[in-house]
Amino acid sequence: MILVDSSVWIDYFNGTDNPPADYLYNNLGREVFVTGDLIMVEVLQGFGSDRDYATGRKTLESLPFFNLCGKEIAIAASENYRKLRKRGITINKTIDVVIATFCIENWIRLLHNDRDFLPLQELAGLEVVGV
Repeated sequence: MILVDSSVWIDYFNGTDNPPADYLYNNLGREVFVTGDLIMVEVLQGFGSDRDYATGRKTLESLPFFNLCGKEIAIAASENYRKLRKRGITINKTIDVVIATFCIENWIRLLHNDRDFLPLQELAGLEVVGV
């Protein structure tokens, strides 16, 4: 099971050629990709045209869906954030810490194209799809 971060979906829908977007394109329908509420918001809010929005929404709604943040994940995410901050590392987007923590706690790999996840891989145990 692989959670696809908004960084990859945005590249995918924009036709950007990079390893994570290519991995998604080549494996959609072959691997079990999942999405979640926070990712869906980030991706869908960015579409300019109604047609593109409808296509994106249909694609995301076809995937298994998770609510990424509840009380337990919120507490664990704050602990991960604090652990990194104590080492002098500040993650720019809190939402990335929540997404990573959800993956860590649920043993789900993450497909991303966002350097904010790198310290979470190295220091918090985030498993990623290596592309």
